[in-house]
Amino acid sequence: MGVRHAVVAGGGIGGLTAAVALSRRGWRVTVCERAAALTGIGAGIVLAPNALRALESIGLGPAVSAGEPLTGALGLRTPDGAWLSLTGATASRYGVPARAVHRGFLIDALAAALPPGALRLGVSVGGVDEAAEGAVVVRTSAGELRADAVVAADGLRSALRGQLFPRHPGPRHAGETGWRAVLSGAGLPALPAAETWGRGERFGIVPLADGRVYVYATAVAGPGTRPADHRAELVRRFGAWHDPIPALLERLDRPDGREPDPVTVLHHDFYELAAPLPRFHSGRVALLGDAAHAMTPNLGQGGCQAIEDAVVLAHLLAGGTAVPAALAAYTEARLGRTTRISRRSRRMGDLARLSHPLAVSVRNFAVRATPSAVTARGLDTLLGWQPPPGPDRAPGSAPASSRSVDAKEEEQ
Repeated sequence: MGVRHAVVAGGGIGGLTAAVALSRRGWRVTVCERAAALTGIGAGIVLAPNALRALESIGLGPAVSAGEPLTGALGLRTPDGAWLSLTGATASRYGVPARAVHRGFLIDALAAALPPGALRLGVSVGGVDEAAEGAVVVRTSAGELRADAVVAADGLRSALRGQLFPRHPGPRHAGETGWRAVLSGAGLPALPAAETWGRGERFGIVPLADGRVYVYATAVAGPGTRPADHRAELVRRFGAWHDPIPALLERLDRPDGREPDPVTVLHHDFYELAAPLPRFHSGRVALLGDAAHAMTPNLGQGGCQAIEDAVVLAHLLAGGTAVPAALAAYTEARLGRTTRISRRSRRMGDLARLSHPLAVSVRNFAVRATPSAVTARGLDTLLGWQPPPGPDRAPGSAPASSRSVDAKEEEQ
């Protein structure tokens, strides 16, 4: 058997991770990314222990380990600064600390790990067609490509998902809009990673590994709502909340220490898939990340689950495994877990969006009253996941707890 070829549609976190993982399993890969450049994409992302273990399993641990990890407890607060809950540091429970990085840093690290010539920028994928001799033809804006397998990592509004599942309802608005920015951390005291819940509004603070600070905010809003001035809107909503939120909002008008212009505030509505897909594959095409299971960001697992998808897919396509059988096994491995996490994220968003004073009081009381052991068990099903053996990881090296994590997840 010759070297097999995979075409990856989409050069985001999931698509690039899949391409790196497949290339390290002996596949030739071509990544088609419609954007003309990958630099400076997005804001921050928290790489939870499950995602970090996945990256480590394909040899990318050192590439994302620069800078300081998230240390100390993670918290949930009210607008006056009172703590609703504190969760212990992830390193002590999961063996590796979570790490928050700029998305641009992660994209650059993944792209640098690709084989030379694998990435084709400014090239979009429009569809796939069956071909003779167990292959597919991928239609791109730069011409046709022949492939043994296709990875559809083309995002929330995936063209390939639409082709494979034309009756699926696709994405729906999740009832919220959100703002994100990365600020200079110069002169600030050490900040804990925390999220503050108000009445239908949230504000999050996450220190990045490079010393900057990732902030995000959400509010209940209909699709297409666009304030005239995002900075003014954030100050109006959150300017009277607890320290250090007012001080962080002041930094929105300043350069971040790396750019000469004021900080860029990103604004996006929240969307999720209206219903789970029946499967994550069709023939020789596998869907991955947002294309397969776009979820709300309430658990911080969207990118992490895309990374999990990628390493599992590459593991199942390793060696001489027949592609259709490997992709059926991929659906079996990933559909249930991602569906459960999507539902949990939706339920978390339902709680965060509460705005009636009585409902908010009941919610806050319930959060305070939840035993820490219960919270920890819930996190185990997210963060305790173990990757399959990678090319740099010996079979059997995953902790024995991986089975128990799967069992706990079934109980959620």
